[in-house]
Amino acid sequence: MFRSFMSDALSEARAAAARGEVPVGAVVTRGPDVIARAGNRTRELNDPTAHAEILAIRDACRVLGQERLSGCALWVTLEPCAMCAQAIAHARLDRLHFGAADPKSGGVLMGARVFTHPQTHHAPEVHDGIDADACAALLRDFFAKRR
Repeated sequence: MFRSFMSDALSEARAAAARGEVPVGAVVTRGPDVIARAGNRTRELNDPTAHAEILAIRDACRVLGQERLSGCALWVTLEPCAMCAQAIAHARLDRLHFGAADPKSGGVLMGARVFTHPQTHHAPEVHDGIDADACAALLRDFFAKRR
């Protein structure tokens, strides 16, 4: 039976927004369990690589004590950028579930299309558009308040 963990990722995205970060959230799951969660922290950590996906992948690897996340899935509120897509490939995640598409910076279905590149070592199963309206609205509202 399919169970969505996008509500968990959305909670992380809302927490990121509350910290003044771009509201993107991610969780890594293994079976029915959330093993890692994160929201963007690029400003807080002064680290351009501190995207929600990267932080969640790092934490999941720490929790499991290994660099590969076979048997795991990543849930993220926004289509991963090329950097995050490559990290997903290197981590060997089985599945990627994301909410809103990112026509400007996406690296999965838009832009770089990392997983279709012949030099990508691993491509996860990709499921897009999960709770896309809620994910997109969170981003839209965040940026509308900044303008």
